[in-house]
Amino acid sequence: MSYNIGMVSLGCDKNRVDAEVMLSILSKNGFNVVSEEEKADVIIINTCGFIESAKQESIETILEMATNKEKGRCKSIVVTGCMAQRYRDELIKEMPEIDAIVGTGSYKDICEIVNKTLKGEHGIIKTDNINYSLDFQERILTTPSHYAYVKIAEGCDNNCSYCIIPQLRGKFRSRDMESILNEVENLSKQGVKEVILVAQDTTMYGKDLYGEKKLPELLKKLEKIEGIEWIRIMYSYPEEITDELIYTIKNSKKICNYFDIPLQHVSNNILKSMKRRTTKEKIESLLEKIKNIIPDAVIRTSLIVGFPGETEDDFKELEIFLRKYRLDRVGIFMYSAEEGTIAAKMEQQIDDDEKERRKDILMKVQGTISLEKNKSLIGENLDVIIDGSAKNGQYFGRTYGDAPEIDQQIFINSNNLIFEKGSIVKVRVTKAYTYDLMGDVKNESC
Repeated sequence: MSYNIGMVSLGCDKNRVDAEVMLSILSKNGFNVVSEEEKADVIIINTCGFIESAKQESIETILEMATNKEKGRCKSIVVTGCMAQRYRDELIKEMPEIDAIVGTGSYKDICEIVNKTLKGEHGIIKTDNINYSLDFQERILTTPSHYAYVKIAEGCDNNCSYCIIPQLRGKFRSRDMESILNEVENLSKQGVKEVILVAQDTTMYGKDLYGEKKLPELLKKLEKIEGIEWIRIMYSYPEEITDELIYTIKNSKKICNYFDIPLQHVSNNILKSMKRRTTKEKIESLLEKIKNIIPDAVIRTSLIVGFPGETEDDFKELEIFLRKYRLDRVGIFMYSAEEGTIAAKMEQQIDDDEKERRKDILMKVQGTISLEKNKSLIGENLDVIIDGSAKNGQYFGRTYGDAPEIDQQIFINSNNLIFEKGSIVKVRVTKAYTYDLMGDVKNESC
């Protein structure tokens, strides 16, 4: 008998890659992958456990999917990923709906575990080996067919005081370069046009395997793969962005002039408490260097407000920085005290109302900056990768400065022209909103 597998993957794009590998393993072992949970015999929830809101979303999704045991054909619920790794015993004890827990380092055993649940076994826990090998051969893409995330490393050695990831994902370890190149070759043959490199820290790629950072070399080799049009790098730690990397991006026709740099803060007091390995002065120097070398570089960052001990002066310093450097894409998060981290035990924890106030202030500042930057693009002709079309005939896509799902989109009046997903077309910007654009494609643009 052939069973149907449903998958819900939550959290980051690195988690998504794990989900895609699991789907491939199950498919090769005779399971049918289905997109509707009511048709699934087994539902896998690949969870995130990074911050409180992500944990809550994971719990709500498990409960929602578990209703299919009563009203659908679902026979077992399997929970995988970071929250499974972190709270294995609590989940099994408090949520009887769950049949098996599979940790971050055990997902390659998914077929064996699913088969056990289908035979009636309950309460299975497998969460060993968080420093697992990254080698994998195939995966089933869950992204649109024209772009794919490519995991180049796993784990983290930075040990920031607020972060639980090293305990969940293990030590930093790079994936073999040939393995990455082979995967991207295969993705290109499948029609993928944009590859998005991900890791906990992409800039450290290769240090453990080859004795030195090898991201520039990897990028130069990826550039040579036919069919790949855009290469995007995510999660670049500021202290590891070298001149070599910046010039590699500048001199490339395929690597997007896009820097995703998780700064988190700029006050030296807070950076020190966060155990970040940089300073405000180094951050400012780096941003100025990037803009001097690549004037049209788009810079994205994430910032944390309400970290323990963040004074009003620390916060004002962050606000002034945001106004001065006018970064292109900014995600602002309220600090979440995560058990097992150094920061959760710190004194001077800040209450949620104050965190919310500080977040709102920065969101308004960034909203104004984003709108002004978008208005300055009106009349410009931009290269846009087509992500899809709406029922009203409009297409939507992204510029080189926009990563999928987290950055803005441009909505396109196609003037009755037909485009395939993954096409890169010239779009003239006609309207600007705070976080989106509108534009037209003319016949001559094709």
